[in-house]
Amino acid sequence: MPLCEHLDRLAAFEPTPFPVISLYLNTQPDQHGRANFESFVLKEFRARAKGYRLRSPERESFERDAVRIKGYLQNELRPSANGLALFACAGEDTFFEAVQLDAPIHEHCLYIYHQPHLYPLARLNDQYPRYAVLLADTNSARLFVFGLGMLLDKKRVTNTKVSRTSVGGWSQARYQRHIENYHLHHAKEVVEALNRAVREDKIEKIVLAGDEVIVPVLRGQLPPHLSEKVIDVLRLDMTTPEHEILQATLDAMREQDARDDSAKVERLMDEYHAGGLAVVGVHDTLVALANAQVDELILCASIQEIHDEEEVVGAPLAPHVSVSTFTNSETRPILMADQLVTRAQQTGARIRFIEDATLLADVGGVGSMLRYRL
Repeated sequence: MPLCEHLDRLAAFEPTPFPVISLYLNTQPDQHGRANFESFVLKEFRARAKGYRLRSPERESFERDAVRIKGYLQNELRPSANGLALFACAGEDTFFEAVQLDAPIHEHCLYIYHQPHLYPLARLNDQYPRYAVLLADTNSARLFVFGLGMLLDKKRVTNTKVSRTSVGGWSQARYQRHIENYHLHHAKEVVEALNRAVREDKIEKIVLAGDEVIVPVLRGQLPPHLSEKVIDVLRLDMTTPEHEILQATLDAMREQDARDDSAKVERLMDEYHAGGLAVVGVHDTLVALANAQVDELILCASIQEIHDEEEVVGAPLAPHVSVSTFTNSETRPILMADQLVTRAQQTGARIRFIEDATLLADVGGVGSMLRYRL
């Protein structure tokens, strides 16, 4: 299941008075080849359990989840997984969802809240988008779809290689036209395969790679809707191993992402200063999210460190936080970064993380492009 679908399902979880566990683990082996998350899980679960009264419904729910999670880690976690995001609430219809990842989660984190904590998962979704790589020469092509730091799909297109001995006494001009027509036919077939992959996998970005002969022919055959998705052209050999292709294209994606970040924030600020379809700052963004106005939420990637504790806001700014859970019906305690992400996910807004913290420093690290103004 694509990560965006996991995010949609988790965002639909209604707030509950029972503890909802959100566990993020780095499951990569250490220098000795062993995973080192078990001690973190045991220590944190033991400490967090003390926050609930013995034999209370909340304590029972938490303890049932702890047992189930430990069993999952022992019996169901893939040895090849580099990260794990796991969500559980036994008291709420034995809710349990685990997402094993090839992309790394860099540090262990445990959140206990009244709904799933989605910020780290949304951050991963933004860091490792789904994209296509087309690596071609004059008679073959390798087509890859990468996402979340792993290979999701691959295809190969192969045509008969033309040799000089096959053209006999043809003139040089006729031979050259024959070769060009052959390259053109090959390029059209490859572009058709790319178009299918982009459509089926909902690809937004493409990296081209190959030799200096076929790449210009390929680019000439790309229809506008594919051409506008090409972010870079790399010189890679057809025999390049998959892991090297992944690393080289991830680097290209991140360089493009940095350029896009700057342009995105510039557009946001232009719209805001012109009184257009944009707002900045935490309060105005929360208002816009509560009204389902936000088309794209734009966050500093370090926003979770800036707002690292619960904050109290007026009830209209967090309408999906259950009032029955709290004593004051006029306010809601929220984890700001997570609330922003969850509300964006619930209302179908895109989420964009800006890596350079200085770009949004003057507006508190938060802004949004709007669908409409009230």
